[in-house]
Amino acid sequence: MSAARTASELALRIVQSLWLGGIRDVVLAPGSRSAPLALTLDAADRAGDLHLHVRVDERSAAFLALGLATGSRRPVAVVTTSGTAVGNLLPAVMEAHHTGRRLLVVSADRPDRLRGTGANQTTQQAGIFGVFAGCVDLIPSVSDAELDDAVAQACSRRGPSQLNVQLDGDLVPPDPDPAAWWQRPNPADHRLDNSAAADFRAESAPETRDNSTAADFRAESAPETRDNSAGAGFGAASGVNVDPSVSVPVDGEVLPLGPRTVVVAGDDAGPAARLLAEAADWPMLAEPTSGARIGRQALRTGRLLLTTDLRAQVERVVVIGHPTLSRPVTSLISDPALEVLAVRGRDGVATDPGRVARVLEVVPRVEASDDGVWFALWREADLRLSALIDAGLTASQGDSMRAPGLDSGLSPLAVAAVVASAVAADTSLVVGSSNAVRDLDVMATPWPPLQHRFIVGNRGLAGIDGMVSTAIGIALGRPRAARTIAYLGDLTFLHDSNGLLVGSGQPRPDLTFVVLSDDGGAIFSTLEQGAPRFSDAFERVFATPHGTDLAALCAAHHTAYERVDDLKRLSEALDESPSGIRVLEVPVSRNDRRAEAAWLRSLARRAVPASDELR
Repeated sequence: MSAARTASELALRIVQSLWLGGIRDVVLAPGSRSAPLALTLDAADRAGDLHLHVRVDERSAAFLALGLATGSRRPVAVVTTSGTAVGNLLPAVMEAHHTGRRLLVVSADRPDRLRGTGANQTTQQAGIFGVFAGCVDLIPSVSDAELDDAVAQACSRRGPSQLNVQLDGDLVPPDPDPAAWWQRPNPADHRLDNSAAADFRAESAPETRDNSTAADFRAESAPETRDNSAGAGFGAASGVNVDPSVSVPVDGEVLPLGPRTVVVAGDDAGPAARLLAEAADWPMLAEPTSGARIGRQALRTGRLLLTTDLRAQVERVVVIGHPTLSRPVTSLISDPALEVLAVRGRDGVATDPGRVARVLEVVPRVEASDDGVWFALWREADLRLSALIDAGLTASQGDSMRAPGLDSGLSPLAVAAVVASAVAADTSLVVGSSNAVRDLDVMATPWPPLQHRFIVGNRGLAGIDGMVSTAIGIALGRPRAARTIAYLGDLTFLHDSNGLLVGSGQPRPDLTFVVLSDDGGAIFSTLEQGAPRFSDAFERVFATPHGTDLAALCAAHHTAYERVDDLKRLSEALDESPSGIRVLEVPVSRNDRRAEAAWLRSLARRAVPASDELR
């Protein structure tokens, strides 16, 4: 233990250690107790050593940091003052925990002697996040070695961490010269070679061994030479602790051929899921945010095909990533009659809701292709069903195959199709929960490989929290993307409308929000509570119509706004290159959502032959 530092000295040492740990973006929610950290960060930003983003709402600040971490692939810190400010970070911390994103909470605190005394803004905030984030409570006399190790481990480990900083005494630096508040650190003065950082480098380093599948992948997708991180150009340590953009294991278990196998690629499955499906010639049900909805093996309508007789033919399932979008998929991967293999994700959890899976540490592999007849059944059914859906969305009045709701305005499915087609090469797409991602799951034709699309959402807990801020963070974290689109429902958008509260002088990315606006929570109409017998209560306690004027809301935040009432204009708008943040509100009706779901199921049954014809 060292002699107690001043608050400013402790803040400087912490920020220097964060910088050495690879942090190039910090989000600050201002307050008094965090003043030493705020002044040090401001000086570091002015020196060009990191980006400081300031937000007044702590919940939005935390999701902004989460988005920055997702987009830049490096750890990002969020700094708050003491008291309730820290508690507001919990939703983003929970999401980071369930996705393995490296979010560092740096919470300023009163000194320990004031805890339990009733002192202003003093509570038990060290360890407030419980099971969701480990915590180190840093006292002013913490030694250099202890502090450096705590920060290095927080920067390196998967998931969120809390550094609770007890700041005592004078909260402003004694030197009035801002140039004295920050000095870029000398690595020799800090403990860089610690076990946590070494472990991270070992686990995230690219695999050097070669086999045919990995070699094919490297040939087709290797190396983006550009640096998409928000911290590009920040000195010699700018490459520290950056997640690899591609990680393809080559030492997985070899699976025998024969059993009729389906690959389920959930959120964050990555390219390894696609490579397995391609190598084995198996059908793949890849969610939009899987990173695997690419190429020939991916099925556009996979979840609908599971409601047909094809489902009964499945004998084995390989689950990669975190699938959450549909009950048919959950039922499939929970079936004790099947052989289910589930691969651990970056959060250390294998998705196995039925507790029936054999858990694998890495994605398995095969040594040859399986019989192509099995994949052909799924491929042909997928093409037939996709054609039926597309035809129904453009059918004339009176046509028995016409999609429900077309007389009420734009079809939400047709809107999703336009959004999907706008995701060109090098585009980032951020997808909200509820209907937006599920519509995309039905309408997005698998994209071609080699084009570096980045399609993500907060699927760890699949909440609607913080999506505006997350999208802004992703756009800031990938500044060289050709364009960034966020596709959200209106409740998701409104839930984080404070994300639009970007202060003067703060960077605003070029980002288009497409808001599917149906005045409420349409997804509930497709669930049990949407049945007619609950209609008297449904609008009040589930649909929750809000009547908010999005144009006025955007005007209050100085955000560009346009109401879009036809698909042609939506396509044109998404092909434009906006300057700054803009919102495209696309009004749709939610009255026919339940009928639409039934229509999709009926088309699936029509597209797939009876079970005796499948054998």
